[in-house]
Amino acid sequence: METLASLAGGFATALSPANLGFAFAGCFLGTAVGVLPGIGPALTVALLLPITFQVPAESAFILFAGVYYGAMYGGSTTSILLNTPGESATIITALEGFKMAKKGRAGPALATAAIGSFVAGTIATLALTFFAPVVVELALMLGPAEYFSLMVIAFTAVSAVLGSSALRGLAMLFLGLILGVVGVDLQTGQPRFTFGVIELLDGIEVTIVAVGLFAVAEALHLATRRKHGEDEILAVSGSLWLSREDWARSWKPWLRGAFLGFPFGAIPAGGSELPTFLSYFMEKRLSRRPEEFGQGAIEGVAGPEAANNAAAAGVLMPMLTLGLPTSVTAAIMLSAFQSYGIQPGPLLFVNQGPLVWGLIASLYVGNLMLLVLNLPLIGLWVRVLRIPQPQLYAGILVFATIGAYGVSNSVIDLIVMYVIGFVGMLMKRYDFPVAPVVIGMILGPLAEQAFRQALTISQGDWTTFVTRPISAAFLVIALLLGVGPTLYRGLARSRPSPA
Repeated sequence: METLASLAGGFATALSPANLGFAFAGCFLGTAVGVLPGIGPALTVALLLPITFQVPAESAFILFAGVYYGAMYGGSTTSILLNTPGESATIITALEGFKMAKKGRAGPALATAAIGSFVAGTIATLALTFFAPVVVELALMLGPAEYFSLMVIAFTAVSAVLGSSALRGLAMLFLGLILGVVGVDLQTGQPRFTFGVIELLDGIEVTIVAVGLFAVAEALHLATRRKHGEDEILAVSGSLWLSREDWARSWKPWLRGAFLGFPFGAIPAGGSELPTFLSYFMEKRLSRRPEEFGQGAIEGVAGPEAANNAAAAGVLMPMLTLGLPTSVTAAIMLSAFQSYGIQPGPLLFVNQGPLVWGLIASLYVGNLMLLVLNLPLIGLWVRVLRIPQPQLYAGILVFATIGAYGVSNSVIDLIVMYVIGFVGMLMKRYDFPVAPVVIGMILGPLAEQAFRQALTISQGDWTTFVTRPISAAFLVIALLLGVGPTLYRGLARSRPSPA
């Protein structure tokens, strides 16, 4: 009953005229950036971070959540009509969706993606509503040692599990940790890595790093590539609605995708890519018509799109309850909390109840808005796809520069942003993952603080991290995440090949 009462208060916040406007703006903008290939919610939220200096916290996070959810919806449009995923999580949608579009069934493909996203998003938001308070109660039992070990899991997961190389991931994590400790040490008062630059004494703003790694790096990366002609955009012909057979083949994949995506979004390095692939292969295994997969099976669109949106809601649970981001977008949203002087974690539900429950309630509202927005405006999204990429990224670069300079009116910040943008362009070119940099920068100072607190409480006894059962269990999980993939590949190579 207490949860329902808190949620009712959240709806009172989310349904205010101003917040409804922010929710609509976030959903519309998120769908647009989801449609555009190469532009995702992380870049968009990073560009919007300067509004945290002017807009109330509730309104800002409702806007960010709308962008995040909207990008999950919009990414399916470009996958189905252009065979170019707008988001990494919609890669699998292109396999069947584009084949359906080539057969003249783009309408049903877009419809099952939109309705499945709504169903899964609603189920996942319900899970967030009722499971988040339980996680908070468990999190209150954790001390500094457990929090440090939990962050080690996050570091290991995003660096060793994501990307093509664990070594590259760890190198980028190290870069993020260095960026995170620039400035004055709060305990000793000594400057660290400032190189005598006074402007760096307050540290490097996460906004600057995020905009540099996403907006500037993407624009420079595009400028260095050669253009190979125009992509073909398939027209939407026929009915935009589902037939009775399409409904029968879609509703079970929607439910299965929802229950598969939410837990993967909530775990470190789970993200939304893995559950979409698992959902696709599950639907192929369970289908009565497996021969249609690869030829335009509607289940191959319905299941992955549902898993994709459910994972987006799952990502918010560890961020709100533990202060741990499990995706790049969540990491940037975490930096927005810090801009307001708010630290996500178990006490967030106590200290900032109206904010948290207003954000959760806005997810229900945004889900409904997105369902209404997506299908009727499909013609507009097709026109958005026709924006030339050079002009698009030039505009993004202009907004990035204005936004970064407007935060602090510092030329040093602009120099840092473009240096990081150049480094980010090289990272994209040589396949270095971006997520470890952002997460290392945000969680690094928090991990350092938890580490110092744990040693202070234990009077300098380093064994406190392994003698406390929960902390030791977290460290074992981190070790398995770090060495597990390498051991598995070694064992696979050592097995004798069948004759």
